[in-house]
Amino acid sequence: MNRLYHFPFSPFSRKARLVLAEKRIEVELVEEKFWQDRPDFRRLNPAGKVPVLKTAEITLSESNAICEYLEEKYPNPPLMPKNLEDRAEVRRLVSWFDDKFYTEVTVNLLGERMMKKVMGIGYPESSKVKEGSRQIKMHLDYMEWLLDRRRWLAGGQLSLADFSAAAQISCLDYISDVDWDRAPLVKSWYATLKSRPAFRSILADQISGFPQPPHYADLDF
Repeated sequence: MNRLYHFPFSPFSRKARLVLAEKRIEVELVEEKFWQDRPDFRRLNPAGKVPVLKTAEITLSESNAICEYLEEKYPNPPLMPKNLEDRAEVRRLVSWFDDKFYTEVTVNLLGERMMKKVMGIGYPESSKVKEGSRQIKMHLDYMEWLLDRRRWLAGGQLSLADFSAAAQISCLDYISDVDWDRAPLVKSWYATLKSRPAFRSILADQISGFPQPPHYADLDF
């Protein structure tokens, strides 16, 4: 049995979960509170980060390594285009959302509003929340620009770029930090994605002290 050590509101865990579900790969989900620095988990991943995928053949950490491994081992349905230049664009956008979006937006909003309380490490810093709220506007505008020119974020087919972005966006939508009125094309793109069967477990996530907003699991939000 495949086993994924994850935390429900880690966007990188969500990305791996989406790829596993899209490819219909059976997996046991093991929730890991990574900040508790559990010795057994450290042995799986010395970096102490989620997600970690354990299979009969390999124990693999880092979401991009996991997702590309799954893409190569289970090529259908494909989440990387065949064309070399198109693949490069997918990887560019995966990096954009995993690095730039995560650092500028997710850390400042989800990290401050939710994760500090969950991890018991203090209270939100208003300056960081304000910075995250400022930065997300730029990122939504960029996504609007892309989607005005493409069917999906990286081009004509659903790809790892879409799941990388949706993993970040879905976490922020849970805490109502996405201004959907600002970005109608992004809203339509996200509505299409969250209607896919792969999204079902993501939309069922709950965390104590932070109830789902009414629109979160609504496919016609």
